[in-house]
Amino acid sequence: MSVESQPVPATPPQLKARALGPDDPLPTVKNILLVMSGKGGVGKSSVAVNLAAALSRRGYRVGLLDADIYGPSIPTMLGVAGRPISLDGKTIQPLERFGIKLMSIGFLLEDPKEAVIWRGPMLHGALQQFMRDVSWGELDFLVMDLPPGTGDVALTLSQRVKVTGAVIVTTPQTVATDDVFKSVSMCRKVNIPILGVVENMSWFIDSAGVRHELFGKGGGQSVADFAHTPLLGQIPLDPLVREWADKGTPVLQADASSAASQAFVAVADRLVELCEEAHGEEDVLPTIDRSGGTGGKKRLPVAK
Repeated sequence: MSVESQPVPATPPQLKARALGPDDPLPTVKNILLVMSGKGGVGKSSVAVNLAAALSRRGYRVGLLDADIYGPSIPTMLGVAGRPISLDGKTIQPLERFGIKLMSIGFLLEDPKEAVIWRGPMLHGALQQFMRDVSWGELDFLVMDLPPGTGDVALTLSQRVKVTGAVIVTTPQTVATDDVFKSVSMCRKVNIPILGVVENMSWFIDSAGVRHELFGKGGGQSVADFAHTPLLGQIPLDPLVREWADKGTPVLQADASSAASQAFVAVADRLVELCEEAHGEEDVLPTIDRSGGTGGKKRLPVAK
């Protein structure tokens, strides 16, 4: 009889933190990563889930916020069901799996097939609650899985919280990149830094070992060039990603040796480096005086 166990990750190096405004809704979160795209169906949720898993396996404290109110995918992809509870009647406890703290509107619906039919102000309010009223605790990273397009969610985040940066997801073909360019333009207009681009479904390796670029090639690099940011990585089209997601487990958790898993790990490691480069020495996580005074310290600027 043998017992398999995962090695305990080494304590990662201490990270610098993003700058905070006096009314920041997430003061205990060091880095906020937006996984976004102007196009639906490019695999944002797959990228968000596996990046969160990769960061967690590196030993970082990680949260994952499903900001796609109309089409939440995180409950299915992480196999989590149940209602969040409140221990103090004021804040909500996030659910947790694989060491990742989780919040999604999907946890609050009576029926997972139920449609969320809300106008913009209600969506804005729900997103605000998910940031301010969820007891996230001390996190090194909060990964936010955004809906497709350039609408209310991205605008709300740009106005309410200073994010570390966005990870733009695309697939190689022109039909995708034409829309993804728009998300890059939106980030520029609302001052969301872009950390880099992930090209998903870049190629497929068949059973004979032959590589097929089913959706063309070069799309991710063209978006990265347009955004003046690095191409963080190319994720192969691997049926295991879909199969394990349908079973409620990130492929990185199920088969860390797969090509897709290794690609996600490489992207996560590069993001850690970029987050550190994005922070100056003055961005070390401060203690915020919420009483209205400065507490004898220089008042921090409000995030734009």
